[in-house]
Amino acid sequence: MTTTSARPPATPSTSRRILAVSVAIIAALIAAFFVFASLYTEFLWFDQLDFSTVLTTQWFATVTMFLLGFLGMAVPIFVCIQLAYRLRPVYARLSSQLDRYQEVIEPLRRLAMWGMPVFFGIFAGFAAAGNWKTVWLWANGVTTTTVDPEFGVDTGFYLFAMPFYSMLLAFVSAVLLLSVIITALVSYLYGSVRIGQRELRISKPARIQLAILAGLYLAVQAVSLWLDRYLTLVQAEGRITGAAYTGANATIPGLAILSIIAAVVAVLFFVTAVVGRWRFPLAATALLIVASLVVGIGYPWVVTTFQVNPNLNAYQAPYYERNIEATKQAYGVADMEVTSFKAETDTAPGQLRSDAETTASVRIMDPAVIGPTVRQLQQYRSYYQFAQELDVDRYEIDGKTQDTVVSVRDLDMSKLGGGDSWNNRAAVYTHGYGLVAMAGNERTSDGEPVFLEQGIPSSGFLTESEDFEPRVYFGESSPDYSIVGAPKGTTPVEIDYPRGEDGASDTKTTFNGDGGPRIGNTFTKLLYAMKFQSEQILFSDLVNSESQILYDRDPRTRVQKVAPYLTLDRDPYPSVVDGRIVWIVDGFTTSSTYPYSKTVSMQDAIADSSTPASAVAFDNINYIRNSVKATVDAYDGSVKLYAWDDEDPILETWQKIYPSTVLPISEMSGDLMSHVRYPTDLFKVQRAMLGIYHIDDAGSFAQEDNRWQTPKDPRSKDQLQPPYYLSMKMPGQDDARFSMFSTFIPADAQGESREVLMGYLAVDSDAGSTKGEKSPDYGKLRLLEIDTATTVPGPGQVQNTFDSDTEIANKLNVLTLGKSEVKYGNLLTLPVGGGLLYVQPVFVQSSEGTKLPNLRKVLVAFGDRVAFEDTLTEALDVLFGGDSGAAAGDEDVTPTEPETGEGEGEETPPDEGGTPAPGSDAQQQALADAKDALTARETALKAGDLEEFAVQDKKLTAAIEKLLALEGQESE
Repeated sequence: MTTTSARPPATPSTSRRILAVSVAIIAALIAAFFVFASLYTEFLWFDQLDFSTVLTTQWFATVTMFLLGFLGMAVPIFVCIQLAYRLRPVYARLSSQLDRYQEVIEPLRRLAMWGMPVFFGIFAGFAAAGNWKTVWLWANGVTTTTVDPEFGVDTGFYLFAMPFYSMLLAFVSAVLLLSVIITALVSYLYGSVRIGQRELRISKPARIQLAILAGLYLAVQAVSLWLDRYLTLVQAEGRITGAAYTGANATIPGLAILSIIAAVVAVLFFVTAVVGRWRFPLAATALLIVASLVVGIGYPWVVTTFQVNPNLNAYQAPYYERNIEATKQAYGVADMEVTSFKAETDTAPGQLRSDAETTASVRIMDPAVIGPTVRQLQQYRSYYQFAQELDVDRYEIDGKTQDTVVSVRDLDMSKLGGGDSWNNRAAVYTHGYGLVAMAGNERTSDGEPVFLEQGIPSSGFLTESEDFEPRVYFGESSPDYSIVGAPKGTTPVEIDYPRGEDGASDTKTTFNGDGGPRIGNTFTKLLYAMKFQSEQILFSDLVNSESQILYDRDPRTRVQKVAPYLTLDRDPYPSVVDGRIVWIVDGFTTSSTYPYSKTVSMQDAIADSSTPASAVAFDNINYIRNSVKATVDAYDGSVKLYAWDDEDPILETWQKIYPSTVLPISEMSGDLMSHVRYPTDLFKVQRAMLGIYHIDDAGSFAQEDNRWQTPKDPRSKDQLQPPYYLSMKMPGQDDARFSMFSTFIPADAQGESREVLMGYLAVDSDAGSTKGEKSPDYGKLRLLEIDTATTVPGPGQVQNTFDSDTEIANKLNVLTLGKSEVKYGNLLTLPVGGGLLYVQPVFVQSSEGTKLPNLRKVLVAFGDRVAFEDTLTEALDVLFGGDSGAAAGDEDVTPTEPETGEGEGEETPPDEGGTPAPGSDAQQQALADAKDALTARETALKAGDLEEFAVQDKKLTAAIEKLLALEGQESE
């Protein structure tokens, strides 16, 4: 008889162990699938845009560098641990304390011998992966045509090679230092290094291993010290970036000496590995430390204190010249045209006749102010919105260039109200509609913008072409994601615009472009359901076989992802190019290692009243180029990159890393060329540098006798005034060009300054309209250095004059009576009439309820004279003795006035300077009556006396009407 024994039942501990392992495996698989979903959907996004090589290059580089970093750290540490353990003395007598240490460590020895290299290797791998760009730039770096003035080395070395060598030496130093420490620790634990009775004993194998490691570490330090000589050219010394007298004559030679000493010490450690004498390398190490203090710190201090400081200007002059030349080259201002400008401050009739082209283009519609009016007139539905600050562009209309203020009608998903469901958010409200364009230099009779393109459906000069595409699927406020597309014949579900035929409330459409990854199959639906944490994507019937998912729709986001090496301008702007709404984005290549160029914080340089300082600091830079112009199609999201500066070495290098991703400038259409402009952020960085570097000689730089600064915004005292775009003619130009300008006032050490103009900077922002060919003058910087013999008021002083003028104050009081408030527009500065003219539009809006700023008045100033009239044309005529000789865009406008009664008093003529004289007695009396009625009305309201309130309200109305009537008589 045979018997079989049954398998013993699993114990509770075994069951728990199996359950724990199973749960861990399932959790790992789920996590891995989430990682896969994230990576694969990212690949689908790039692949749809035909930029998949950008992503795969990043993946390959990141994985390669992680492996190199991991192996570069883990293998040496593992080898050192193995050697130290295997070459330990077997029969060495250990202290009782070390015996206890070994008893504790021995059960974990194998784990530690493998775990320590892996632990440090993972950290090193992540650090190396984060620096893959540095390695790839070194491997693909190009040479330039410029060499540094100290060593005569090509600047390409500083841009591409030096950062890599610094990173490599730091990594190798860390590996060797850890290896020395771990070797010493293992050797001590296992008796190769013994300390006791005032004696240090090291076994021969440990001596050889430690001496070689120490020698290698010192050899690396010798190379690092030698490289530090070149690093001095990109580090600050005193007022400049780069080696000045002390750096060139003390620091650089001192680093060379220290490098040689470190190399000798390394050799002595290698000798010790053979002969076993520690005395010489240890003495040499002490000598190296002493030398580093004497040569690296003491000697430079002596040179600075006893040579440089007593003769600062003379000793530093050659190095200041290096800094000035390199800074101008690095920031693209070396070819700036500087003109001495003796500004006129007196006015005379006909003075603006030769500048009629400029005055006709003066922008009186401020894109930062009129947004609420545009929204009220053009929004149509609550789920639409316009940008808070509109953009400036220009179009050719009837053969003439027209400056415009533009904005797209985008979606506002926060205003869906009761219709806020997943279906509506993902598949119904999918896109904005149309671009609104207004004439920058015109106004209606009631102070509203003159629309050149408007409405739903769109109508105007842009939609004359039948192939115009008004839909905006990709904008700055687009939804996080939308699911669009359907088979032919399917009933549309996307709201196109809120107006339909045959009484329908809306018109619907179906997206028919190629704008996002296709999610027609179950697998991709599952991936995107995981990505966006939305199970509706997987189960909704709205997702069909032809569906596409649109996401990462902001223009800057799209460009940044496909060109991660670019720093992007903060202000993408929409234009209609070849019948399509496209976003134009400027991209910069930057560096912080250009030799002798002044370093600046980009965040600080671009911050002003229109661009608040970012909470996240940008990297410091000392080199910048507008190397790429990018476009993003508002309908299908396609991205195109154009090599705007194909001579930029950084762009050349990135084109080798990402081949075939940047198109040549020859591919840019003439229509696109006519809409690109000089980037705002680049201009801000350049003006920040020109505050100091507008000078050419080292003497002026040393004395700091001509430092400038950008003036504060007159209406935002703690922020700088932004630059403005405007079509104008600079002195020396034949005709008006689309330009950007800014001004300078004196600067001093306390941050306060006299409010007088010292400089006027403008840049030609018109690239022309020829396919693939930039206008020769595009990007030309022109600086007017204002003759100090003539005092020209700065923006702050002009604003103060406006605010303190009694006649202007009276008229402003009228505008603010009742529930109204005044908003001041941009204070523009124009070089016309032989001097500098200030123009500021004044808007009035309700202080309660719906606030719609309407243009009511225009302030102008020239020299110390001001005028304040209903239109810019009238204001210029008053300012220049009754006839300026030129007209503005509002020449034919007759501002709307309320019905008025008979006026009293006589017209008060302006004084000789063009500034209106104080108001008549009748005006003063009417103003006093209005104030009294307003006060009495408020008192009645607080007391609840509605009858008295009505009486005083009528008196207030009558007083206001009388004031307006008197004002109307003055303007006749």
